[in-house]
Amino acid sequence: MKEPAAFIDRDGTINEQMGYINHLSRFKIIPGVPEAIGLLNDLGFLVIVITNQSGIARGYYSIDLVHQIHDLLRKTIKKEANATIDAILFCPHHPQGTVSEYTMDCDCRKPKTGLIKQACMDFKIDLTNSFVIGDMASDMELANHAGVKGIMVKTGYGLGEIDFILPKKRLEITFIAENLLRAVRFLEKRCR
Repeated sequence: MKEPAAFIDRDGTINEQMGYINHLSRFKIIPGVPEAIGLLNDLGFLVIVITNQSGIARGYYSIDLVHQIHDLLRKTIKKEANATIDAILFCPHHPQGTVSEYTMDCDCRKPKTGLIKQACMDFKIDLTNSFVIGDMASDMELANHAGVKGIMVKTGYGLGEIDFILPKKRLEITFIAENLLRAVRFLEKRCR
């Protein structure tokens, strides 16, 4: 049986937007995020984090650091809310990178749909009832390209993107929320 998924952006949606997270000490989870992920678990959503991490291709930090950050994220969410993230998928590429193995124009860099396609290969996902939640217009572009609903959050780059970037684009957005927890509360109302 297929399940709906919440495809959640990382930087600015789950953790504070600090530019490139190049050290574990710079990874700060936004208040309410563990509760939000626990609620998604309760609602029957697969929780799949999808994130561009071009700092790997640019040589700003290692792929090992990204894995350490994701381990910390999983442990913190589990400890604070007994919640589970089903998958964390990331794009390490950038066309203008300096690390040759990651310097490319790929299909997994958002707003391209490669990470959602990967998730659909790994899980039985009901895309018609799935959502992308993020703080950037590119997250909403991804939602539109993948044929899923988009929820914009005001955390991270959200406020500026809502004021200056979204008006220039013709994107379908289902809801604008203060933060991830408010976004999930909106989903809760739709589900119940």
